Amino acid sequence: MQLVLASSNKGKVREFNKLCSSVVTPFSELMDSFEIVEDGNTFAENALIKARTIYNILDDDSIVISDDSGITVPILGDKPSIYSARYAGENATDRENLFKLIDDIKETKIERTPAYYTASIAMVSHLGEFVVHGWMYGSVITEIRGENGFGYDPIFIPEGYTKTLGELEDSDKSNISHRAKALKLAKPIIKILQREVK
Repeated sequence: MQLVLASSNKGKVREFNKLCSSVVTPFSELMDSFEIVEDGNTFAENALIKARTIYNILDDDSIVISDDSGITVPILGDKPSIYSARYAGENATDRENLFKLIDDIKETKIERTPAYYTASIAMVSHLGEFVVHGWMYGSVITEIRGENGFGYDPIFIPEGYTKTLGELEDSDKSNISHRAKALKLAKPIIKILQREVK
């Protein structure tokens, strides 16, 4: 039985390995990496698409985990949401996406505005499909602060904090992040699946 992450994103792999009690193997170590078309309308749909795709390639004793996550800024009409990873266009880098979001916020003439992260975690095995969610609320600013994390972390300030995610230590983020909250819900399911798969 193997626990496989349907992502080759190094940041996500690192985060999952820190938060999971089991070693998670990125799918790119088991097969040639390829792009999975995420054409769902929600984070949950996209997470399931990724997990199903990898599960269907692997054998039945695998448990495939997938995460689809992003940031939503209500003042921008709830963008970028499910398009967070490609907000600045297909194949955009984290930095390009970050700068586009900053530019779009600046156009509103506001320097700080409410925002939230969503994480949907899908788990697929021969026992079925499961999805859990986690959220982290706060605000985004137009100034880049901090080098920790990835994506939009340098401009997101969680509720109750004065620092951005880019400035916070990993130990702080692991308690409040949207992915940590979703993983907390996913862990019992993963444990049951591991026990049943054996």
